[in-house]
Amino acid sequence: MSFETIELSRQGPVALLGLNRPDKLNAINATMIAEINRALDEFETDDAIHAIVVYGNGRAFSAGFDLQAGLEANRSTEAEWRAAIDTDLDLIMRFWHSPKPTVAAVHGYVLAGGFEIALACDMTVCDATSLFGEPELRFGSSIVALLLPWYVNPKRAKKMLLSGQDRMPAEEALRHGIVNEVVAEGDALERGVSLAREVALMDPDSVRMTKQAINQTYEIMGLGKALRMGADTSVKIETLETELRRRFNQILRSEGMKAALAWREARLDQDA
Repeated sequence: MSFETIELSRQGPVALLGLNRPDKLNAINATMIAEINRALDEFETDDAIHAIVVYGNGRAFSAGFDLQAGLEANRSTEAEWRAAIDTDLDLIMRFWHSPKPTVAAVHGYVLAGGFEIALACDMTVCDATSLFGEPELRFGSSIVALLLPWYVNPKRAKKMLLSGQDRMPAEEALRHGIVNEVVAEGDALERGVSLAREVALMDPDSVRMTKQAINQTYEIMGLGKALRMGADTSVKIETLETELRRRFNQILRSEGMKAALAWREARLDQDA
């Protein structure tokens, strides 16, 4: 298979899936979504593959879903937003639901949808340069997969989500259980593959069934229902029509993200 936005490789029983839009900080667009799904289809039906590692090329793991591509899509109806958000959520949760164990090896920016993919993976290794965050509300946007509250307490989740925090350092992510390990700069992929190989040594059927049992525990606690509720909220946010959103999006389209954020911050200063 040939790809535009990802690259694939193998190290014995471990499959590697690299996000490969480094000039865009591996922002996830429609092409990347389709290509990741194709790659996972291939990995999950290959009995020689016992674990999957996802990583990012360049300066970041991923800055999340591509906002510029979203603007160009020019969605306006609830049905259009529902289809887009469901597609994004399904992509994130493929790493959670995959019958093969998944490991995220991350560095640099791990933001928004990229952060949610790292959360959805069974294990996450980050290097010391990693910065985690969910900045969507700063952009007047919505959070696709509300996974964070399942990892941290409500105070920590609300601080990150409601303030649009995008600079949580690696050691803080480790303290909160968002990642399994922090390694030296540049070593995340090597350690991620090593961890995946440890898992790949186990009996694959036992690993698959144990993962399913763990995931089912979270289903019993209501994970699936909560994520669907979150997606419903996301649709409502994206289709909300207010003067503030209209002006922000107008500046975003005509002048870019920096100008739109500057306008929002200036407005907050005026209100104060």
